[in-house]
Amino acid sequence: MTFDGQAILVVGGAGFVGSNLCHKLMESNVGSIKVVDNLLSAEPENLPDDDKVELFQGSIADDVILSRIGINFDYVFHLATYHGNQSSIHDPIKDHEHNNITTLKLCEHLKGANKLKKLVYSSAGCTVAKKTYDDAKATDEEADVSLYHDSPYQISKIVGEFYGNYYWMKHGLPFVKARFQNVYGPREILGAGEWRGTPATIWRNVTPTFIWKSLLEEALPLENEGRASRDFIYVDDIVAGLMACALKGKDGEVYNLASGVETSIKTLAETINNLTENPTPIEYKNPRPWDRSGKRFGSTEKAEQELGFKAVVTLEDGLRKTIQWTQENQELIVRNMEKHVALLSEASFD
Repeated sequence: MTFDGQAILVVGGAGFVGSNLCHKLMESNVGSIKVVDNLLSAEPENLPDDDKVELFQGSIADDVILSRIGINFDYVFHLATYHGNQSSIHDPIKDHEHNNITTLKLCEHLKGANKLKKLVYSSAGCTVAKKTYDDAKATDEEADVSLYHDSPYQISKIVGEFYGNYYWMKHGLPFVKARFQNVYGPREILGAGEWRGTPATIWRNVTPTFIWKSLLEEALPLENEGRASRDFIYVDDIVAGLMACALKGKDGEVYNLASGVETSIKTLAETINNLTENPTPIEYKNPRPWDRSGKRFGSTEKAEQELGFKAVVTLEDGLRKTIQWTQENQELIVRNMEKHVALLSEASFD
C-alpha cells in the first residue's frame, strides 16, 4: 500500500495508534502529514522526527485549529478519542466534548473538501458486540446496535458512526468506519497525557498494564476469574487495516479490524507471565460492576473480502514485541506515570 506524495491529516496522531500510523505512512513516501492532537492522552515523543510531520497542538473542535489546517487533504484519519470507558464514566461531559463534538466539527469542516478521497473513522467493536458470557460468536459488521451501552465512550463511538453516515448521505463525504477490536503494541505509554480523574489515566488498556506489572513481578489483577474474552490485534495490523480502509474501503461502509481470534483475559495474563517469567501468582478480583461485555471477538470475513486485509501477527509474537518495547522504554513510561502519583493517591476507580 502506498500514499506516495499524498497530503494526510491524522487527528489524534500523537496517540498510541495514531503515532504508529504516522511512522508507517512515512515509509510510504507520503507528501506531508499534519497531526492534530490536544495531548490529553498522548505524548509528542511518539511522533516521527521529520520535516514532513507538523503537529498542531489543540482540539480538532477548535475553530482556530480548523482554520489553520485547511481542507487540502487526500486522506484523513480520525483517531482522536477521550480514552476510554472508565474515564468516560467518570466525566461524561468531557467524553461528549472530546468524542462527539470533535467528530461532528471535523465532518462539518470537511464536507466540501473536493480533494478528499477518504475520511477513516476509528470506531469500536464494543458498540455492537453482544453482551454475553455464554459462548461468543464472531461479531460481524451487520450486528444490531444496542440501545443500552456500558459507558459514554461506547455511546459516543457509535454516535460518531451515525454522524459519518449522515454526512456521507447528505454531503457525499467519503466516510469509512473502522471498528477496532482490542489493540495492543509499542507506543502505548502508561500515564501518557494529562490527568483524567481516575487511575485509568495510568492503567490504560489491559495488555500494557499486565506487561508492566508482570515485568515488575507483581500479581496481575484478574476480574471475574478472567472469564471475559477479547479479540487482541497487534498495532501494526491495525495500521495496515486503517490504510486498507483508506485505499480500498467503500464510502459509507464499516469494516471490522480484528484478528478473529477469541482470547480469554486469563489466557492473556498467563501468556504474559510466561513470556516475562513472572513468578507471582495471579490475583483474582471481583467483576467490575459497570462492565457487561463478557465474551466477544470480531468477524474478519468482510475486511478480507473487500479490503484484502488480514491480521498476520500472532498474539504471542505481538506480546514479545510489546514486552521488548516496554523494557527499552522504561524511563519514558516511569516519567509519565510519575506525573500523576499525587493525584492517583486521592482517586479510586468508578
